[in-house]
Amino acid sequence: MSTATPAHRNAAADVDYADLYRRWELGNWSATEIDFAQDRIDWHEKLTDEQRRAALWFYNLFFHGEDAVTDGLSPYLDAAPLEEQKYFIATQQVDEARHAVFFKRFMEEVVGLGDGTMAGGMAATEGLLTWGHRKVFDLLEEMAGRLRRDRSPRQLAAAVTLYHVVIEGTLAQPGQHFMESYIEQLDILPGFRAGIRNVALDEQRHIAFGVKLLADLYAENPRETQDAIVETIREVGPYTAAIAMPPGWDDTYYTAFGFTYDELAIEGTRSLEQRLRAIGLDLETVPRFPIAMDLPLEERSRRGRVLLEANLTGPGGPVARDPQAIAAMFDTLRRAAEPAAVPPGTVIEWDFTDHEPWHLTLSNPGTAVARGRAAHADLRLKLSLSDWADLFAGRQDPRRLLLRRRLKPSGDLRLLLKLPRIFPA
Repeated sequence: MSTATPAHRNAAADVDYADLYRRWELGNWSATEIDFAQDRIDWHEKLTDEQRRAALWFYNLFFHGEDAVTDGLSPYLDAAPLEEQKYFIATQQVDEARHAVFFKRFMEEVVGLGDGTMAGGMAATEGLLTWGHRKVFDLLEEMAGRLRRDRSPRQLAAAVTLYHVVIEGTLAQPGQHFMESYIEQLDILPGFRAGIRNVALDEQRHIAFGVKLLADLYAENPRETQDAIVETIREVGPYTAAIAMPPGWDDTYYTAFGFTYDELAIEGTRSLEQRLRAIGLDLETVPRFPIAMDLPLEERSRRGRVLLEANLTGPGGPVARDPQAIAAMFDTLRRAAEPAAVPPGTVIEWDFTDHEPWHLTLSNPGTAVARGRAAHADLRLKLSLSDWADLFAGRQDPRRLLLRRRLKPSGDLRLLLKLPRIFPA
């Protein structure tokens, strides 16, 4: 199996669990001692209504995220094979609780939301959460349950991938970077600025730990660890682009502070790929890797938004018949397909009742998708584009569509039973 470059491997090898613990002791800080007096003045007198709306929405994603990760760390501690790893995870749980207290204090003392309790603060702001945020952290809770039942190295690798690499390294850290940058540029919110700087330093330690642990697991069992990592990224992928999807795709939630959703997505994608390479994965050769590594960084970063805006993924809505988005959907399907599940050359056709058909030819290598009818289709699926989008996004149960005759398969119906093996995601 191919591995990462020596520079990437050395980056993970140079991290030491005992040193990470030592850095935690040296970097301790108090969330209860931060002075928010000037922040209250800045919030009400220096920020515009648009900026307050944007900041409240964006900060709240972190507030609820920090609480969720605090609650879910105990099974990670139990599953870690080394005592040094367990000790560090114990410090991380302290960090996450401190971060939640920091955001709760800001919401209550600066914004004026909450009743002084953690539960009250969260209840007062829960309505601002996005669909993607709920889905990602529901999956994190589910992952913790899986790890409680199964402490195997493979399951630990999956859980650490979701927590440390995706949530902390791909979603949280880029957002923290942008938050810190714009409030420094505006020279506002000194208490929040000091707190978020400390939060970011804590997260750097957590991410370094996760990458180190995964690199160690990968060195011991490359195939099993790689499969666990890739399957987790594939599972959470449809939700990550939606976690910071602004209400109504109103870009002023970002431009109010000088950056854009697309810039955040690019930074998150770059961060994810760097961490995976540091673990040891050769991303260009990983089978069925869910990120289109053959596309430019900007294009593969934007794909999530393209699918979301067309309602081909996400919470749902009228499907936009955007040729670029539909092509991206079928290309995503092509990349996810497992050709070994069927004989080479098997063809599946989507015979849409309200849109041009598409078909997929399964082969290893060379699985391909194309617009139009196939010369011969082994399995033909007749349904509307909207119903297919609901199936693709996981919003609909295919059995329900079959029972309602809204999905009408024809051809080799044995292939219908193999679809979960062809598209295991």
